[in-house]
Amino acid sequence: MPARKLSILHVVPSYYPATRYGGPIRSVHALCAALVKHGHRVHVYTTNVDGPGVSDVPLGRPVDMDGVQVTYFGVPAIRRLYWSPTLARRLKETINDFDVVHLHSVFLWPTWAAARAAYAARIPYVVSPRGQLVRELIHRKSRWIKSAWIALVERRTLARAAALHVTADLEAQDIAALNLNLTKVVCVANGVSWPAQHQTFESEKYPQIAGPYALYLGRINWKKGLDRLIRAWQQVPDLTLIIAGNDDEGYQKDLEALVHGIDIANRVHFIGPVSDENKWAVYERAEMFVLSSYSENFGNVVAEAMAMGCPVVVTPEVGLAQFVAEARAGIVTDGDPMSLSAAVQKLHGDAPLRKSMGVAGRLAVEKSLSWGGIALQLEAVYDDIIASSGTDVEARLHLATRR
Repeated sequence: MPARKLSILHVVPSYYPATRYGGPIRSVHALCAALVKHGHRVHVYTTNVDGPGVSDVPLGRPVDMDGVQVTYFGVPAIRRLYWSPTLARRLKETINDFDVVHLHSVFLWPTWAAARAAYAARIPYVVSPRGQLVRELIHRKSRWIKSAWIALVERRTLARAAALHVTADLEAQDIAALNLNLTKVVCVANGVSWPAQHQTFESEKYPQIAGPYALYLGRINWKKGLDRLIRAWQQVPDLTLIIAGNDDEGYQKDLEALVHGIDIANRVHFIGPVSDENKWAVYERAEMFVLSSYSENFGNVVAEAMAMGCPVVVTPEVGLAQFVAEARAGIVTDGDPMSLSAAVQKLHGDAPLRKSMGVAGRLAVEKSLSWGGIALQLEAVYDDIIASSGTDVEARLHLATRR
């Protein structure tokens, strides 16, 4: 247990670790649960937005999730920004109860509201942009709106933050290119959790998977570089590519058209989302896992594959690329189709190499990416910024009573 028990508030626009939102929210919840195990009091404030609808959750009162107290608030309008007046009121009423606030988004209203409340109460806060502060992403999607938001809102939010939290050196480099006025940047990786035992592979659930295969598992999104991965498969004639994941943005139809257009539909298969219970066996049976992203601040799925002893092929734009290279857990290659296909064929043709890389990856994850160790690193970040802020809970409560 830590020498000092902290009260920590995490603010997240949406919070459904087992559903559509994927890696970032799963990581936030795993971090929060690990902090609870270390003896801290952890609350999450979030909204009930769930894709195009709302989730059936109680509003305005905590729900216990693995010891984490999660409170949901309604969004009556401006859903794109997750605007919630009741969340704003709760922040004003309770912000002095916390030692530190951790914000897990940019370009969204809850981060602005929580940062403003924390700054007014002289409570230090940390911002985790979760891969969204990348020039290429900003320019490719809603460039003018996001650029204006940075100038009018986010620049001040980030300048007032006690620290900006990134999960890889690559993310820090991307953010530095934006020339923001940052007080401090700290790099703490995401952790990974995997079961000691898992379900065996259920072939009847995945009839497309027969024989050796390479795997992509994650959101079906342009950022993941699936277009160049599919083009690479023109040069991989004897290995199936399995693409698993949610298609919330309607991008899969474009990829399917590409598959048919280059006549490789017989060896590229889309199998939809894979449940948490089944994904570990899908990782474990794969010859390799491939992530050819154009931009990826970390790459949780890469760490999961490594934990299951699956060698990986990643592009340099993936945050975990350096970790993969140093661990000798896979191949880091340029994202053009010819380079990707060469890396895939090298692994496909060398079973001893696949085995050695799989073992190395599992050992590296066990050593460096357990959630218990990651939580200890963030505890140190919180302790440091609380000490640097020069105020404690009692002083802030005294200040609040005088207002």
